[in-house]
Amino acid sequence: MSTANASRSAVARYLASRLGQAVIVLWAAYTVSFIVLYALPSDPVALKTGGDASDVTPEQLAALKAAYGLDRPLAVQYVLRLGRVLAGDLGTSIDTGRPVSQVIGEAIPPTLQLAGLGFVIAVVTGASLAVLATFVRRRALSAFLLGLPPLGVAIPAFWFGLILIQLFSFQLPLFPAMGDRGVASLVLPSIALALPTGAMIAQLLSKSLTAALREPYIDTAVAKGASRARIHLRHALRNAALPALTVTGLIVGQLLSGTVVTETVFSRPGIGRVTATAVQQQDIPVVQGVVLFAALVFVIVNLVVDLIYPLLDPRIELTSAPRRRRRSRAATSTTTPALTESTSVDIDAVLEEVR
Repeated sequence: MSTANASRSAVARYLASRLGQAVIVLWAAYTVSFIVLYALPSDPVALKTGGDASDVTPEQLAALKAAYGLDRPLAVQYVLRLGRVLAGDLGTSIDTGRPVSQVIGEAIPPTLQLAGLGFVIAVVTGASLAVLATFVRRRALSAFLLGLPPLGVAIPAFWFGLILIQLFSFQLPLFPAMGDRGVASLVLPSIALALPTGAMIAQLLSKSLTAALREPYIDTAVAKGASRARIHLRHALRNAALPALTVTGLIVGQLLSGTVVTETVFSRPGIGRVTATAVQQQDIPVVQGVVLFAALVFVIVNLVVDLIYPLLDPRIELTSAPRRRRRSRAATSTTTPALTESTSVDIDAVLEEVR
């Protein structure tokens, strides 16, 4: 078998393994959300009908529970709901009576706009702050800049959003305070959403840059006469980006969870508002649909990150883990584990890259 065919086969096995893991993650997310939601003491049908103050008779209440399948044992409900999910049916909203897929589908576009712009702002501001903090020569200024990310993480998102509304909507009427009225209404909620995420990126990237600037290849680049800006941006930043890229899945998860608060503060439609309303109304099918959507996004983002790794560092090979068999030492030494760096690095290639 040629090297190219062997590499393609290894990548195919790796992708198959990751897809299997993705199925397990989605199943676990659905199962845990089912257990947690049904452990709550309240009754979603009673909340829908108004509880004790409602004129609904016990017979009508029992009929509603039967219509939504809530009159069956939990084990039966779990199996039936899981079977419908596997068939592509997320169920019907108890609160609105609409299909869950339709409710979530309508909420995705505004949330993607908000999360996308927030992600861009977070990456640009976080990376710029990290590069500037590690590039300046004055220790006092560097210490001040490095102290900003922990402050950004500590600031509550809802409080920061209210401050932005007070300053830029009421005192300086530059942007709308709430609603979804074009690009201008995206500015303030995107900034509020990007604050904790950008602070986390800056904190992680600054530590990675500090560690990368102490590596031996930096001394080689200095000896070759490379400028500080070239060393910082061309060599150190590229290697420091790998640890930051690892937490991309967490960053996306933080953005999705942050939309719950941000969309509520700014009265915007989206997944966050749908989630908050569904939790308040104990709308179990909608909450489970949102959980599955978030888990699916997390799985896809992490898979894309794994595929991007070899583009940033050619020494990283994307192959499947080898099976445990009795092999000779010569055969075992040729196997590369999953997502690991090769221990043999071409020194000449590294020096050529520095040039």
